[in-house]
Amino acid sequence: MSTPADAFASGAFAPAVDRDEALERLAAVVNGGGADAMDAFVLGRTGEYTRFADGRIHQPQDITELQVMVRAVVDGHAARAATSSLRGLERAAIEAIRMARSLAATASSPGRAVVASVTDHPDTPALPAELLRHSSTAAFDEGARVAVVRDAIDSAAAAGGSAAGMIGRALNQLVVVTSDGIARATAATEAMAGLTVAVDDSTSHFIDLGRSADRLHLGRAVSDTVAQAVAGRGRGEPTSGEYTVVLGPEATAELLEFLPGLGFSGELAAAGVGLWSTSAGRKVAGELVDVADDALVDLGLPIGFDIEGVPKRRVPFFGAGVVGSPVTDLRTAAQLGVRSSGHAHIAREEVPETRAANIVMRTGTSTEAELIAGVERGVYLQRFWYTRLVDRTAGTITGVTRDACFEIVNGRLGRPLAGIRFTQSVLALLDGVDGVADVARTVPVMNVWNGATTAPAIRANGFRLGAAPILMKREGMTA
Repeated sequence: MSTPADAFASGAFAPAVDRDEALERLAAVVNGGGADAMDAFVLGRTGEYTRFADGRIHQPQDITELQVMVRAVVDGHAARAATSSLRGLERAAIEAIRMARSLAATASSPGRAVVASVTDHPDTPALPAELLRHSSTAAFDEGARVAVVRDAIDSAAAAGGSAAGMIGRALNQLVVVTSDGIARATAATEAMAGLTVAVDDSTSHFIDLGRSADRLHLGRAVSDTVAQAVAGRGRGEPTSGEYTVVLGPEATAELLEFLPGLGFSGELAAAGVGLWSTSAGRKVAGELVDVADDALVDLGLPIGFDIEGVPKRRVPFFGAGVVGSPVTDLRTAAQLGVRSSGHAHIAREEVPETRAANIVMRTGTSTEAELIAGVERGVYLQRFWYTRLVDRTAGTITGVTRDACFEIVNGRLGRPLAGIRFTQSVLALLDGVDGVADVARTVPVMNVWNGATTAPAIRANGFRLGAAPILMKREGMTA
């Protein structure tokens, strides 16, 4: 079992910046005057990755990422400036203050921007160390990763195929200080593995990540992925139609990533757009659908507070199919007349906004095999790609099925299927869920610091493949 006290035993596996130095320098800047209020944060990530393809490791890679951002508030008007090093902190603060003063001077009325105060958001008990840091990840060094890669390459070759992917570990760091008394810092380990196995015309995919490398169970993952690639040879063309489907964990997670954009983000909720605004408290999904953004649970990538220094809260999206609440930051919470849920976040090349960064769907009691056994005629879909939002109101997306996909006939996997485009309402599919598997996997939310979605396999009715006709599922919703 991982022992958190040993998580940073390796000197090479260390945070991007010194914790105490970051706290001290951020405090000096936000308390230095020049604005009515200020806050600042540091996002750090040190990562080590082993990439492989064509029977060899082709790109061992170490990456250090650092983002420093300062926000100044003058007469309720806020401005931000960013830099990529603590050396640029003071200059960023000067620029943020200058822009905030300019905004305030030209505004016709005061603004409403605030920074988090320790009075409104007092210290809460820190997340247990075992949720954040694991010695198994600190030990997941180059030698350990090469052993996994060798197993994947050799196993795929023995099956007449090839393996490609990336395996790595990282240390994520967040430091936040506000002029109203908040000073918080945390660091958390992360282990990840992505693998694609190709055999003849077939491919199969695996991805998982979390705080602990031990929990990835990579030996089993390699053997299962190779076996699925072997079984998927000789793909046939799928027939358009509406099917009962069993979605693998990656496919389920892909659907859940769209939920914030369907109305569970603070910005959409404050604008009166989307599912929460129209259906809060109503049952719109199956009884087995229990989904939340929960950064306090030992799944995915838990973390205790956001970039505004606000402690995170569990935010239910669906409870037994009933619509719950949106995630909020200070600005959107004020617009909605509620307390911030601690979901101010940032993605690469974007301004900070609310972000559901640790979406988790509760597991069920069935194995994936049992879900398949309950289907007389349907389709198993391992994952999707190139998914895009089509209709926010209906929750409709489009995309392409990918990798290990099969017909299901009389409760067994049958003919392997090639990829096909689909257009499907996420909300309509969740309304048709009648089975949830007992094992979940976690996929990253691309380009979002510490972003993840954790989901099990599900069984659902009414999934539209190809050019299947669009049918009305219930009043006010189209597929």
